[in-house]
Formats: sequence, structure tokens, C-alpha cells
Amino acid sequence: MPHTVAGQWRFLTAFPFVSSPLVIVVKYRVAATGNLVEYTKVQAVQSQGIILIGCGELLKEAGSKPPAIEGQMTIPRVVVFLFFCAVIGWGQQLDPAAQPRTIPLWENGAPGALGNEERDKPALTVYPVWIANQRGRAISGAGVIIAPGGGYSGLAMNHEGRQVANFLNSLGVTAFVLRYRLGPRYHHPIELGDAQRAIRMVRAQAKEFGVSPDRVGMMGFSAGGHLTSTAGTHFDAGDPQAADPIDRVSSRPDFIILGYPVISFTAPYAHKGSAKNLLGDNPDPKLLEDLSNELRVTAQTPPAFLFTTSGDTTVPAENSVAFYLALHKAGVPAEMHIFEKGQHGLGLGLGDPALSEWPKLLENWLRARGLLARN
Repeated sequence: MPHTVAGQWRFLTAFPFVSSPLVIVVKYRVAATGNLVEYTKVQAVQSQGIILIGCGELLKEAGSKPPAIEGQMTIPRVVVFLFFCAVIGWGQQLDPAAQPRTIPLWENGAPGALGNEERDKPALTVYPVWIANQRGRAISGAGVIIAPGGGYSGLAMNHEGRQVANFLNSLGVTAFVLRYRLGPRYHHPIELGDAQRAIRMVRAQAKEFGVSPDRVGMMGFSAGGHLTSTAGTHFDAGDPQAADPIDRVSSRPDFIILGYPVISFTAPYAHKGSAKNLLGDNPDPKLLEDLSNELRVTAQTPPAFLFTTSGDTTVPAENSVAFYLALHKAGVPAEMHIFEKGQHGLGLGLGDPALSEWPKLLENWLRARGLLARN
């Protein structure tokens, strides 16, 4: 029988994955509208075996009892509470401005746009950190722009976008999911221009977003990993004379995170579908070489974290290995993890005790680089 929680939500089901990080997927129905919503929380706060799950990712360490909890579902060794967002008198008040919101990269239309549909309007969806310190800044001050994969012809906005943003929020990192333009409608350099604009925007408006301008990273999966590695190897310092203040700042990400990325367009293991969608049917060989990013690494390439699997036959691990070796040769700090098993497009690796370790490894890397420390 469904549980009614705080008179607002009808509790349907919860699925705990006993892994690291802890992931709980909750499906609930809004009583007023009947809408079914799936809510994923990664690395929920745990205290003495109690996990508190709140609407919109509000987490509060156990220690004071939330009011008006009318229902609960007991799962072995875990008690999951689902409660109404607008809790009054318990913990922090929610700031309506902290809701995810989508903003266009260009207010008056993107350069090179071929129409006025959503696919012609690159944008960032901002996932702010809910719990802020007294100065109103995100806990870590770090921000990460996420480029979902999809072979440059689609975008995996859920498992390589929203879920990853939720995970980063749990670390105190503000996340920005990038909707970039795609082939075959758009070709290079449009996609790179969208990524560079996103980096400049977050950096130029760092105070508004609650991040530090020197802690702006980029993260990408699959073809989004190619876009991220391209941004990390093709950047400029900005134009100080530009009329648009956003164009005056650097497009170099301060760090990059690559998940099973496409890297090379010239090697035998290149992902030809991504190359075709990005560059068209008969690309210039020089352009293929320029966008084989293992060939474009320099000492100025930002520090990198990479993960992939030996079992990935879509985008073989050789892509990551080649990029890592180039980083190592150039003296760029880098860390790489190759898991034995796992198919392409694994996202957070939910439910797999081995693959679900990579977010924890990333957390350790970010912490070691001082990116999760309060500033």
C-alpha cells in the first residue's frame, strides 16, 4: 500500500543499491496533480544507518527529527524517508532561486543558428548546491560543466547529465548540464564554440553562480568527452576588447573529467560515427588530425581525470590511454582508471559494485586537488 508522507507525496517505491556511492532512486506521485516523478539521489547523507531523502535534493544530517513524517518504508539496514520540501521549522529554508534553471548561452540567439527551435538554442541547465555557507557561496566553490554523450547526434541528458549533476551537488559542486548543438545539422566549430561559450559564461558570471572563476571545470562522456577534451586542448585567453563581457574571459577549463571519451579521429580505434556527425562525410584530413586531441596536448592542458572500461567495444579504452599518455608526457597532472568489465554509456555505474566506484575515485581526486575544500 502506498505511504502518504507529510500529506503531500504518495510513496510508491524505493530501490537501494548497496554500493559506493550509495544511490537511491525514488518514484513518487504528486498528490495534487497525479504526476509521476522519478527522483535519483546519489551519495545521500548517512548517519547511523538513517538516510534522509528530500524533494529537490535537500539533505540534512540525522540528529533532529523531521516533522510531519507520516509514512516510511523499511528496507534491510536502511530506513528511507521521503518528505515534503517546504518543511517549516526544521533545518534550512529552501531558496526558490536554488531550483535548477535553464539559461541560453546567447540571449539574442546563437551565432550560426539555422533556426529557432530548441535544437538551435544551446543552453546550460544550472544545478546549484542547496546548502551554502554564510557567505552565500557553494560549499566548495567549484563548478563543473557537463557535456552528455550521444555521438554528436543526440544527448544522454539523464544518466550522463542530470544524475551526474545530482552527484556533483552532493559533493558541494555546482553543476551545469550543457545542451550543445548537434550534427548532422551542425558541424565543427559550432559544438566547440558552444562549449567555449559555456566555460566563459560560468567564469564571467562566477559570483552569480556561487563558484570561483579559477575552479571552473568541464566533464564529458563519450562524444561529450571528445568535446571536453577538445575544449581542454583548444582554448584562448579571451578578447579584452570584446563588446560582450563574457567573451573577455578565458575559455580554458581549470580541470577536465572524461568518462569513456572519444579522443582520436585518426587512430584505428576512432569512433567514426562521432567524426561523421561532427565533421560531415568527407572531412579534411588536417581537420581530423587537429581534432584528434591526443595530438594536441601541451603543458597548458588542464589536469585530467579519466575512466573507462576494457569491455567498451564502442569507444575502446585506447582512446583514454592515448590521451593519458600524452598528458603524462607533457607533465600534466592526470589520473586514469580502467575497469575490466562494463559496456559503453555506463553513466554512474548504478547497481554495479565495481563500476559504481568511479564516482568515489573522482571525489578523492577532486579533494586531493583542493577542489572540494571550502574557500
